[in-house]
Amino acid sequence: ALCVGGRLLAISFHSLEDRIVKRFLRDQARGDDLPKEIPIRDAERNPGLRLVGKPVRASVAEIDDNPRARSAIMRVAERLPLDREVA
Repeated sequence: ALCVGGRLLAISFHSLEDRIVKRFLRDQARGDDLPKEIPIRDAERNPGLRLVGKPVRASVAEIDDNPRARSAIMRVAERLPLDREVA
């Protein structure tokens, strides 16, 4: 289990892997999946993760040293407290 404030880091090397990671992080950052008809603010959706920064790609220097890093994409998210964890 990831503690509150802990960071989740995922590195993907293929577009399908990246799509899976991106969707998972996006869904967790959105919070509860509620019908659109329910008038609720985004802050009340109880998100589990907060996306940290933009996706990071390898630098030109890194690619020169390690050509296989060319396709790598790193995404980072931070664990947020859930409403039931706040006392």
